[in-house]
Amino acid sequence: MTRLVLSAIILAAGLAAADLPVKQVVLYKNGVGYFERAGEVAAGETARLQFKASEMNDVLKSLTVEDRAGKVVALRYDSSEPVDQRLREFPFQLGARQPLAMFLDDLKGARLELKTPSGAVAGAIVGGRVAMGSEQRPEQQIVTLLADSGELQSFDLAAVSGLRLADARLQGQLKEYLEVLEQARSKEKKTVTIESAAGGARRVAASYMVPTPVWKSSYRLIFRAAEDPTIEGWAIVNNTSGEDWSQIQLALVSGRPTSFVSKLYEPAYRDRPTVELPEDRVQGPVLYEGATSAGVAGGVPGGAPGGVIGGILGAARSKALRDAAPMAALAPAPMLMRAEAASSIAAVAEARELGDLFEYRFSSPVTVRKGESAMLPFVQQKIHARKLLVYSEGQGQNPMNAAEITNSTGKTLDGGPITIFETGAYSGEALMETLKAGDKRLIGYAVDLGTRIGTIQGSETQGIREIHLRRGTLTLREAVRETKTYTVRNVDQKAKTLYVEHPVRPGYKVLSPTPAESTPTRHRFELALAPASTAKLAVVEENTYEVAHAVTDLSPDTLLIYARNKSLTETARAQMEKIAAARKAIAENDRAIARTEKELQELNQDQGRLRQNIISLNQVAGQQEQVQRYARDLAAQETKMAAMRDRLSQLRKTKEEATAALDTLIDNMEF
Repeated sequence: MTRLVLSAIILAAGLAAADLPVKQVVLYKNGVGYFERAGEVAAGETARLQFKASEMNDVLKSLTVEDRAGKVVALRYDSSEPVDQRLREFPFQLGARQPLAMFLDDLKGARLELKTPSGAVAGAIVGGRVAMGSEQRPEQQIVTLLADSGELQSFDLAAVSGLRLADARLQGQLKEYLEVLEQARSKEKKTVTIESAAGGARRVAASYMVPTPVWKSSYRLIFRAAEDPTIEGWAIVNNTSGEDWSQIQLALVSGRPTSFVSKLYEPAYRDRPTVELPEDRVQGPVLYEGATSAGVAGGVPGGAPGGVIGGILGAARSKALRDAAPMAALAPAPMLMRAEAASSIAAVAEARELGDLFEYRFSSPVTVRKGESAMLPFVQQKIHARKLLVYSEGQGQNPMNAAEITNSTGKTLDGGPITIFETGAYSGEALMETLKAGDKRLIGYAVDLGTRIGTIQGSETQGIREIHLRRGTLTLREAVRETKTYTVRNVDQKAKTLYVEHPVRPGYKVLSPTPAESTPTRHRFELALAPASTAKLAVVEENTYEVAHAVTDLSPDTLLIYARNKSLTETARAQMEKIAAARKAIAENDRAIARTEKELQELNQDQGRLRQNIISLNQVAGQQEQVQRYARDLAAQETKMAAMRDRLSQLRKTKEEATAALDTLIDNMEF
């Protein structure tokens, strides 16, 4: 006994093969289903499976065949060449809405027989055309023939009652062309034939994946007084396969394994390059450029690059042969646990882990007629859940009635809608994501009109928390603290538990109170509400951030302010004060330089005034004494200015030395 594997994975749906009836169906959440078929095949017969054309890609990717008494030697199936590829082989093409005259124009030279009001006419087609219409006459389709007499005759096709291509081969090609178009529109099934080497009767089994509707989950959460609530789960299954599922083994898998469509059914073609040898090319004219200088001539003949023939079209099909095994190897996996039955409906599905997936397998055979759907209970048992309120800012002033569900069933609960009942009455609806065993979820199912919530936002700056100096950059870590106060009014005469969902903000840390739990986007704080009371929840958060300054850009006073920060050590404070003192000395030196430069500028201006006065007095008789006095003043100022220039030079030198010393000091400091 040998098993032939053509590949694995894909979708579910129907097929019709009377000799191999459906025995097992496994439905997945990704739009595929796994089917198992098995049946007796008489001596000399082949096993036959039929599929929809749309299923063939998935069948060829996943089909597995087992012949218990023989060896599978071949699988044959109806091929499907693309219609465009098949039509390309014909000597004519029928375009969309193509006029008959233009079709006949493509058949120039073919012999055509026409039935006209004046009798039968025959001749070779010269051409066809469409004459545009006008207000006086409609559009005309005209064909021109070369009659046997040698006369050219034109005919309006609207007046022709019939025409026929005299060439039987061409007429047959037209008929075949139309058959190809008809086949492309057909919905016929494709047959897969299984051939074996055995001559006697044998049992053949086949399994595969094909597209199917996704199975869906629907839940009821039932709260009863003084006991744990009950969860009841129903699976909705649709049979669109085109045949009955009669007494089959059915399993439902929660999870979404990867699935895709690979085009294996339609033949694949590749466009290949057209190449030729260089010596086969016809030599064209060569243009040479004119010379631009003596001894240098330009000229590059034109040419074409060579080509490389590439692309190998092939297909590799992996196959695995395994030793014969009894048919029990294809039977469903053993059932591991039994769901509790707590009411008038019985959940008959057994659950088990399938790696990262989870399977519900119905222990009793299931029947679903073609074109019908079924609701099958797959879980019914007690579950840990408590009722509370959930408030998220932005949903209004009222919180939601919610249930906190902890999956204590030991099974994965597939995602789906859930309806809540309390004390026998409908309370609301919610959506539940897929819930793994032991995981927890909140589901909100109604607005609580008996509770109102308001918020107030406040903030305060917390000052500098840390100061660091490195490589001349002073980094300050500062903080701002924000408080959001939730005021909750419970107007009902019963105690409640409230979850406040506070948004998670990047950079902010919750200082108080401690969240009951957190999600990637929300902190949840639990608040107990007494009957007919008001309660407050103050959420305090802090955001710390860094600000960097170049030390050389800070004034000495600013440095001294930072040096007094209580976060600094004594060593760091002494370093900061040393830098501040050096910056202060440099600043005082800068002020001395500025004063000296200003005094020099004023003396220069005064000298200019004295010189102008001397020039003016020299032109007046009897003013020599005054001129001599001005000259003495100029000499005294020159002496003073020389001393000031020496002082200014010294101040500038002192600044350079102090600045260099400060730079060295800053570069070597780090805390």
